[in-house]
Order: sequence, then structure tokens, then C-alpha cells
Amino acid sequence: MNNAKNTVLSAANELFGQKDPSAVDRWVAADYTQHSTLAADGPDPLRRLVAGLPEGFRYEGARVIADGDLVALHGTYHGFGPDPLVAFDVFRVNADGKLAEHWDALTPVVKDTASGRSQTDGPTSVTAPEETEANRALVAEFAQKVLIGADYSVLTDYISTETYDQHNPEAADGLDGFGAAAAKWAEQGKNLVYKTVHKVIAQGNFVLLQSEGEFGVPAAYYDLFRVQGGKIVEHWDIIAPIPAELPHDNGLF
Repeated sequence: MNNAKNTVLSAANELFGQKDPSAVDRWVAADYTQHSTLAADGPDPLRRLVAGLPEGFRYEGARVIADGDLVALHGTYHGFGPDPLVAFDVFRVNADGKLAEHWDALTPVVKDTASGRSQTDGPTSVTAPEETEANRALVAEFAQKVLIGADYSVLTDYISTETYDQHNPEAADGLDGFGAAAAKWAEQGKNLVYKTVHKVIAQGNFVLLQSEGEFGVPAAYYDLFRVQGGKIVEHWDIIAPIPAELPHDNGLF
């Protein structure tokens, strides 16, 4: 197992599975850099967060993507608030095997989705590791030409016309489903505007984009794609508003 992946999964189990604040001392770097909207910088706020987790709190993991020193988790938190929250968490692991940096995005679970799919269901296994770099390049190019460049004439160069399973709760399957959702959002004054791609995290058939733009308001985009046969065939995402103030000075990215 990738060392960084092993570190993140072990730390997450002790912190959020066992709800053990002392795990911070074992797994978190002294200069831990936080980008979340939920906690201030450093290990101490994380320790307080874990110590304050309620009795019914649990994390339901769906996917893990390991790419060098970065590890991305996709899953659902139960008990953070009144409603379950779908989350992407990205951790950077340092050379000492400690959690050194964290980014995330959270959004409420939607029970009735346009596609009938949940925000986290679908394939979970990482396959085709030999295709990692080709898939990374495909999605990175898609991001620049289509998401940032808004050139939808080349959409089918990247997304399969036969299979496009959609997990955005407001979009139905297929390119037509996405197009209808985008038109509806535009009518609501929420155009999909991508300005900067901050991270492209890839392992095998999965590629996660962390981007910045606008969706009516300034927004963080986390888009997870599954690639098969050289085309994008599945999509999960979180679109999270960027708050005016954060509990640290590190920004969301």
C-alpha cells in the first residue's frame, strides 16, 4: 500500500473512527496547515474538533485516491450536523509520515437526485494503474479547454457519448442531462465558471480536480471523474461556496 495512503487511512480511523484526540499527537505534524472552513490552523484545533465529536458521529468512506504525497478521500460524515454531509478531504503527507496539510469541501446529502444515483455510490476500486498519467492528462486538458475555456464543441473528445453516469444531484445521466442542468442553473444566475485548477489528483481510473471559480457566488469545485477507454464515463462533485472569512489565513486552496 502507498505509504501516504496507509498514513491517511490509519490517522482517519483513529481520529474519526475511534474519535481519539490523542491520535493528533501520533499522526499530525506540528506545522499542520489547515484550509478547511471548519477549523483553525495547527494540530490543537483538530484535537479540539475530534474531542468534541458527538456520540453518533461516524464516517462512511467511499473512495480513496493516492497520488504521491497527496491522498484524497470521498465519503459521508454522519453526525457533524443535523444532516449527513458528503465530503472530499485531501491530505498532504510529509516526509516524516505525518499529516501536514488538509483541504476539504462538504455539501448536504440529497436524497432525491435527478439521476436516481446517490452522491457517492458507483465503482470504488482503483483499476488500471498503468493508465494514471494518460487519464490525468485527459482530464487536465478537458479542464483547460472545456471547463475554463468553455469550448463545448470539443466535449465529446473527452466525455463518452455512450455512458456518462452522473452523481451531481441536480443533473441526470448523459451529456443531455448535464446540458439541461447547466441551462437551468444559468436561468438561476448560476453559470458554471471555472477560473483556476489548483490540483489534479490521479490514480488509475480516477482523477480528482480541485478548482476555483464562480457558481453565482465564488465557489470551490471538487470534480471526481472515472475514466474508461480514454473517455470520462462517470462524475461525482461538490460545489461549495467560498466564505468571506475563514478561521485561518491559508485560503481554501
